[in-house]
Amino acid sequence: MPDPYIPTAAIHETLRRVFGYDAFRPHQQAIIEGVIGGDDAFVLMPTGGGKSLCYQIPALHRRGVGIVVSPLISLMKDQVDALLANGVAAACYNSSLDGDAARDVLARLHAGALDLLYVSPERLLSDGFLDRLDDVDVALLAIDEAHCVSQWGHDFRPEYAALGVLRERFGGVPLIALTATADAQTRDDIVRVLGLGAAAHHVSGFDRPNIRYAVLDKHKPYEQLRRFLDGRDGQAGIVYALSRKKVEEIAGRLHADGVRAAAYHAGFAAAQRAAVQEAFLRDELQVVVATVAFGMGIDKPNVRFVVHYDLPRHVEGYYQETGRAGRDGLPSDALLLYGAQDVVTARRLIDGNQNPQQQRIEQHKLNAMVALAEAVTCRRRVLLGYFGEALNEDCGNCDVCDDPPEQFGATVEAQKALSCIYRVGQRFGIKHVIDVLRGADTERIRSLGHDRLTTHGIGADHGEQVWASIIRQLIHHGFVEQDIANYSVLKLTPAARPLLRGELQLQLARPRVKEAARGSRRPKAAADGPYDERLFEELRRVRKSLADAEGKPPYIVFGDATLVQMARDKPSDDESLLAINGVGRHKLQKYGGDFLDAIAAYQSENGAG
Repeated sequence: MPDPYIPTAAIHETLRRVFGYDAFRPHQQAIIEGVIGGDDAFVLMPTGGGKSLCYQIPALHRRGVGIVVSPLISLMKDQVDALLANGVAAACYNSSLDGDAARDVLARLHAGALDLLYVSPERLLSDGFLDRLDDVDVALLAIDEAHCVSQWGHDFRPEYAALGVLRERFGGVPLIALTATADAQTRDDIVRVLGLGAAAHHVSGFDRPNIRYAVLDKHKPYEQLRRFLDGRDGQAGIVYALSRKKVEEIAGRLHADGVRAAAYHAGFAAAQRAAVQEAFLRDELQVVVATVAFGMGIDKPNVRFVVHYDLPRHVEGYYQETGRAGRDGLPSDALLLYGAQDVVTARRLIDGNQNPQQQRIEQHKLNAMVALAEAVTCRRRVLLGYFGEALNEDCGNCDVCDDPPEQFGATVEAQKALSCIYRVGQRFGIKHVIDVLRGADTERIRSLGHDRLTTHGIGADHGEQVWASIIRQLIHHGFVEQDIANYSVLKLTPAARPLLRGELQLQLARPRVKEAARGSRRPKAAADGPYDERLFEELRRVRKSLADAEGKPPYIVFGDATLVQMARDKPSDDESLLAINGVGRHKLQKYGGDFLDAIAAYQSENGAG
């Protein structure tokens, strides 16, 4: 028997009563109404764009239990904790459960006592579990992080590719696939593998306008990181580094400098990783320094910044990792420290891949990431363009827009650099060429006879960073190439000849040698007006106290965006508190009195207004 028609008003009532929101974000309502009506859906929505509601609300309106396939135990736990806090009957079923807990979940599943069940793909496809679902009313099937099904995706997982059996086995049950990161090839793969050829496609765009993107040429990176952190004492953030050794080194130095920081990588024991993650979720740590092993399971909405200490290997990873900042919609920062050696390291790792097809895919993705890092036009335009989305005007919220690089006539500098590369025999890398240009007097240069070259010292008027930037731009523009197979030596391309002969004039961007990336220092509700920052801090204290008493992360109580609105509107009773986004009936009953009391006490001490 099909599910009955659900009036739009009832869906809006669930949004308001359960989740505490007044309005849907773009595409959400259409997706939700389609899935409730039994339609399949493919959903491409940015991190923080509200993907979860697209299957959570339909599961509350359709008969039976919504089955959600999720790749990480920590991600499932976060989702389930948030649902339970909103009064929704939810559970997860994965390898973290002991025997008694697993049996309890299965008993509730068969008793029809669950609205949503989160399960790993391995557990879903294990012997017997699909058979169990034959005896259960399944409201819908949701595949989260659906890019994992595609070999073109940046996080391909073979167990995800096997999920194609679901569409055939559960005919008549709506299937919804959701992802935040997928280029055109990956999207086609998702649709093909999961049998979603007839599904409605909902693409809400990749833009996260609240995130400010910035790139700095890497120069004494730890000092650059410390300067970036100045003034951000109350803000949570993630610093990504390439190697486990570097993660531990950075975290150790930050800790020694008085920053509440800890390291996280896959080499640590599970208990240690869990402890770091839990401390971060509870706002007991300010900064987690991590490899890419950290983050997919983090649903923490008040991450205010993400720093990439090293260059990511693909734009998808960069986009997904930076997207962990500002999920609450408040202003946030994404800083990338970019060095040429990072590119060399990444290409060596790619060269070690024995699969020619995968090597070609990874090389393509790395080149796109380098192009983004070296962009001298609006960075958001470059980022969105990679995913096939056009931005019609500059964003005004990236380093290039805020401080456009000055162009200069670089023909002479380019000729000096190209001549030097040629004179050293096209057999050396960037560092050695710069040393010769700047007239360095080292044993190596003397032993090679490079102190006697006509190009030795002809660039002494520029510093190392300036020459590094010029040479990188020459590579980017196609005048020079790095022979990765031969220790990344620099070689001239045919395009260099007319430039050397003076037949071509070249404009380059002046190097970015700024030492700090401007950005918001604390959450601002710019679109909705100012708020009382002292009251915001008091409400954070109340939230932390309530969360600690329940052993939960603070954002499970209320997110920063909800506290900002409280600090602006200063609600004085249940009705006005319910008008705050993020305050539903369940949370009003559970926490409302504490926050209303705190606001009233603050008003009394500081004067109403």
